[in-house]
Amino acid sequence: MIIYASRTGNVRYIVQKLGLPAKDIADVDKIDAPYLLFTYTDGLGSVPPIVDQFMTANYNQCKGIIVSGNRNFGHAFFGRAGDLLATKYGIPLIEKLELRGTLSNYETIKNYYYSIWKEV
Repeated sequence: MIIYASRTGNVRYIVQKLGLPAKDIADVDKIDAPYLLFTYTDGLGSVPPIVDQFMTANYNQCKGIIVSGNRNFGHAFFGRAGDLLATKYGIPLIEKLELRGTLSNYETIKNYYYSIWKEV
C-alpha cells in the first residue's frame, strides 16, 4: 500500500501511473499494515502538516519514503521533506522525484515496493 499526500496533483499523478494499491492520506487515520509514504515538500523544505500528523501516529508501519520536489527552490530544499522524515524516524528514503518524475523513478519505486511485499 502507498499512502500519499498531494497538493498540486503531481504526487497523485505519479501514484496513478504506478498502478499500485494506494490511499490518499486525508482518507486514512490509522494504518496497521506496512506501507510506503509518498509526500511532497512544503514551502522551502518543510514536511506538510498533514504528513507530520499522520507519521506521528503511523510511522512504525512505514517501510520507505518517496518525495516529490522542485529543484527551482535550490538543492538544499529539493525533496527535503523526505530527508527530514527519513532522519526523524529512521526510515529509508527510496526516491526523490522532480515534479512528476521520470520512468526511471517509477521503476525504482515499483522495484522497492515489490521487494518489500515479498518480505511481508
